[in-house]
Amino acid sequence: MDQARSTISKIFNGEPHSYTRFNLTQNMEGDNSQVEMKLSSDMDEEVGGNGVGDHLNHNSNRKPYMAQKLGRTPKNLCFMAAATLLIFIIGYLIGYLVHRKKDLAPSCAPSVLPVEEPVPHETGAAPLMDWDDVKNLLAQKLSPSKFETVFSEFSSSSHRAGSPGDDDLGNQVLSKFKENGMNTWTDEHFVKVQDAPVSGYNRFVFKNGNEERPNGFLSYSANGTVKGAVLYAHYGQESDFRMLRDKNINLSDRVILVRAGRITFAEKVANAAKMNASAVLIYPDPDDYSIEADIQLFGHVHKGSGDPYTPGFPSFNHTQFPPVQSSGLPNILAQTITARMAASILRQLGGQSVPEGWRGINRLGEESDVITVDVNNVLTEKRINNVFGVIKGFVDADRYVVIGAQRDAWGPGFATSTVGTSALVELARSISDMVKNDGFKPRRSIVFASWSAGEYGSVGATEWLEGYLSSLNMKAFSYINLDGIVAGRNAFKVAGSPLMHSLIESALNEVNSLNKAESLSLQFAKGNWQTNMLEPLKLDNAAYPFLAFSGIPSVSFRFTSGSSEYPFFGTMLDTRDKLNSATSHQVPQLAEIATRFAGHIVLRLVHDHLLRMDVMKYDKIIRSHVGRINGKVKDIRRLQPQLFPKALTVQWLILASGSYSRASRNLVLDIQNSDLDDIEMCRIINDRIMAVERNFLSPYTSPRERPFRHILLGSGPHTLEALSNHLDAFRTDHPEADADLFHNQFALATWTIQGCANSLAGDIWSLDNEI
Repeated sequence: MDQARSTISKIFNGEPHSYTRFNLTQNMEGDNSQVEMKLSSDMDEEVGGNGVGDHLNHNSNRKPYMAQKLGRTPKNLCFMAAATLLIFIIGYLIGYLVHRKKDLAPSCAPSVLPVEEPVPHETGAAPLMDWDDVKNLLAQKLSPSKFETVFSEFSSSSHRAGSPGDDDLGNQVLSKFKENGMNTWTDEHFVKVQDAPVSGYNRFVFKNGNEERPNGFLSYSANGTVKGAVLYAHYGQESDFRMLRDKNINLSDRVILVRAGRITFAEKVANAAKMNASAVLIYPDPDDYSIEADIQLFGHVHKGSGDPYTPGFPSFNHTQFPPVQSSGLPNILAQTITARMAASILRQLGGQSVPEGWRGINRLGEESDVITVDVNNVLTEKRINNVFGVIKGFVDADRYVVIGAQRDAWGPGFATSTVGTSALVELARSISDMVKNDGFKPRRSIVFASWSAGEYGSVGATEWLEGYLSSLNMKAFSYINLDGIVAGRNAFKVAGSPLMHSLIESALNEVNSLNKAESLSLQFAKGNWQTNMLEPLKLDNAAYPFLAFSGIPSVSFRFTSGSSEYPFFGTMLDTRDKLNSATSHQVPQLAEIATRFAGHIVLRLVHDHLLRMDVMKYDKIIRSHVGRINGKVKDIRRLQPQLFPKALTVQWLILASGSYSRASRNLVLDIQNSDLDDIEMCRIINDRIMAVERNFLSPYTSPRERPFRHILLGSGPHTLEALSNHLDAFRTDHPEADADLFHNQFALATWTIQGCANSLAGDIWSLDNEI
């Protein structure tokens, strides 16, 4: 090729033309291809001397050598044209042959960059490991024998929140996370909790009997001394108080005696306070609790979660806020008593007979059954630490699922906290090992959390949510709770967000029970898992504030003993021996199964392109609420048309419900019609899914006044359940019925649903604005 260039240059100019040679290396899909380009100085002149080779331009006034020598006669011009054409053809053929030879030859010329082998890398377009391989790896990492060792490490006889025992366990969890190679950190809070009196005591005296001094207590009770007549109120549910009211019994200033169970201590006390009672005594009835007659109960009566003296904001040190307290704190006294103490009172009660179905006693109590109750609990500030470790994702590292367990307990707390903490540590070890040694690459991150002050009402978890709510928004897409996961062996119960029901069902079908031949679903579902295994998420569950306060889809689950609850929660007898008795000595085996169940949910959420959450589930729930409200409004309009103005129409709510239904169906269609290998497309769809739960939080309610703002699963007058109950008040001429208030609540709830539908629709031009 160089000879051809030399010949052509000599013919035209007597000296070689200059040229520029450079290499372009293009990387397309990991392959390297070499391209050699040559730019002549004549080409540079034609484009005005711009670009590469500009400094090689020739003088434009100089005539070519051939033109000078041969002149411009017609004969010479014809000869020159023929010679030029011949030389062009010869040069073209030589260039073609040389270029073809270069293409066929190995790419090893010194003037060409060496070819590099393509390096495999994670693009996020598809998971690098099949799901069956992932779940099989997890099963290999977990075993009952490993839980035996971990139980021994995390068992403690004294680890109440803020105590040295609690701190020691927190440091052990932190060390385990570090051993697994995880990034770790801690979260410190200074919280106010209420403990039993240190120097004094709580007491009661019934009639002229002996003074009783129970050792158990209820944190966040009001303090003081009250005197009133005892009234038995079964479990203290709202329906129980309605039955008493239907008997025309005066409830004001009464000391209410109720059984433990069915609802939380806080709800029992709140229901009694609505009836203007002066105090509540709670005891474990032998029909519900197979425990000794003198066993003391411990708990709290804050109808909320977190530090009740910093509602809606975190309890960080030196935080300067004016004195404030949660609206969920009771203004009446509350105290636990033993079964023996309660039996002594019940035997002496007079008054009316109990309603049908209230077992165990005969009389409700009368005005002469006077009791004096004295509560002297002490409010104190404690420093607590939450402990965290994270396994970072390889694609969407800024999206994460959180899995957590309570670390503290009133006493030994083996079922309450030891089993859950052990499961947390074992799951962290197993998944870390899968990432380091087996090639598993989670698409999203997994945050492991060990909470403190759980016994006082999920204080540690809630303070973390309050402190980082803005950071968690659209980042944390799910929470899995490990508290109390083993409390029996004859049944398996699950509670969680409707968005996660399909994911829960999948895990129930994939995880084997103690009978290796059967899945959890086959053993316990009995044909319908939602009927036989699904239960409501209760206020005292640590997953509840994640769902109802923060709008994060959450799930909680547990092995139980069937109809009866584990009787040693909230007592000093929650030990390994007691749990062994309740599980036929199969605690490690059950803990391993429960951990695998949690692991399947976690790994599914970080493995798949799209989050496995079914937005259609809420459609049925919303339509059910709307149908019930519509029926009640029609009844009231027919019977008492003067109560509602004509402007109030349920059509608004029906349209909003329809908007959500259409938006959820359209999202399903978008998923079916999308390229799921497109990372950005998956991220956009996942963001739409993640927004659903958060958009059910009423934007018109202050988290300080009504922390559980979820209109479907929360509590307060903003919920659809409260709207339905308000309509019941109209039908019974209850004094709390208020047409203007209902109209306002109705409008705000309607637009909350419409706003959720608009967010789910995605693009602004896809919004449904029929209202």
